[in-house]
Amino acid sequence: MHEISQSPTDPEFVQNPYPFYERARALGEVVYWRDYELPVALSHRAVDMILRDRRLGREPPAEARGPVPEHLAPFFEIEAHSMLELEPPRHTRLRGLVLRAFTSRRIAGLAPEIAELCHALIDGFPEGEFDLLPRYATRVPVIVICRLLGVPDSMADQLLSWSHDMVAMYQARRDRAVEEAAARAAGAFAAFMRSYVEERRARPADDLITHLIAAEEEGERLTIDELVATCILLLNAGHEATVHTLGNGVKLLLEEGADPAWLAPGTIEATVEEILRFDPPLHLFTRFAYKEVELFGAKLKRGDRIGCLLAAANRDAAVFETPGRFDPARPARANLAFGAGRHFCVGAPLARLELKVALSVLFDRCPGLTLAATPRYADLYHFHGLERLMVRL
Repeated sequence: MHEISQSPTDPEFVQNPYPFYERARALGEVVYWRDYELPVALSHRAVDMILRDRRLGREPPAEARGPVPEHLAPFFEIEAHSMLELEPPRHTRLRGLVLRAFTSRRIAGLAPEIAELCHALIDGFPEGEFDLLPRYATRVPVIVICRLLGVPDSMADQLLSWSHDMVAMYQARRDRAVEEAAARAAGAFAAFMRSYVEERRARPADDLITHLIAAEEEGERLTIDELVATCILLLNAGHEATVHTLGNGVKLLLEEGADPAWLAPGTIEATVEEILRFDPPLHLFTRFAYKEVELFGAKLKRGDRIGCLLAAANRDAAVFETPGRFDPARPARANLAFGAGRHFCVGAPLARLELKVALSVLFDRCPGLTLAATPRYADLYHFHGLERLMVRL
């Protein structure tokens, strides 16, 4: 297995990680990334197979779990009950409960409400130049997930603050200050959700929190810790990736000329898929080995980790012709922006709908929208999103 080095916080890499992925993939489908001390898969075939391999999973085996540092106890108390970090049978139970609220019919029914929200946000755009991220790209997904869960819109800014602090734990820039902020946010977020669960017990409503409470009371053994962790996961994951994709997508469309044909009712779905393929919001996802296994030349022992570079897989020339070119008209192929296998993103249908509606409404209402400054990506790896998106009407 070949080795390669690249700092994930290097400014050039932050702005454009794709040349590194190409250099790495030229060495093999799986290479050893020294900076992460981790073998990583780069080809579409390898990433897809690893994500689906039942000999691997997100939950570390007992011998791979180290002691939790005292200052991070609040954060890992939530992680210990998070669906994203679990495997069957707990993962199966939690995912099944959440999917009851994420039915295709329920998600499709949100389209008019999402459109109404988009129009209201655009009505509030200021004159001249402004940053589209806080005015639009951030607001759409966080308000939608708040309403789906049943959390008041007025909590959106506070939830965003907690969420940003928590997800920073997965970023290459993580340090002690980031860890302490994440722990504080996790404690405050959990306390809020516990109080809100109690409020929903007293006053049920037609929202996801009420449905999860009902499942708990019907004997599905959903504990209060699992309920709180699930709500926090859905709030964090329910907006983080969509914010980045919406920002990346608007940037890309404006840079490429925003052809109206790409945003027409019959083609917008393909455009959304091409945005997800070309510049996805999550670049690195990891798995633990549950037994000794060899994958594309990487020999893993039980407890070893392997990384899946989703963004590299999405630009694999073995699957996508001229993968470095943005082409919404390209033949449909399964991209891996939302993962694959049992941990395929449960909110993918909602994210796709939000992107479809938000992009359509934005470019319909603002046909003269242009970039007011060169967009720059934020130091968020293994996420990939903009630090700001200055535009002009």
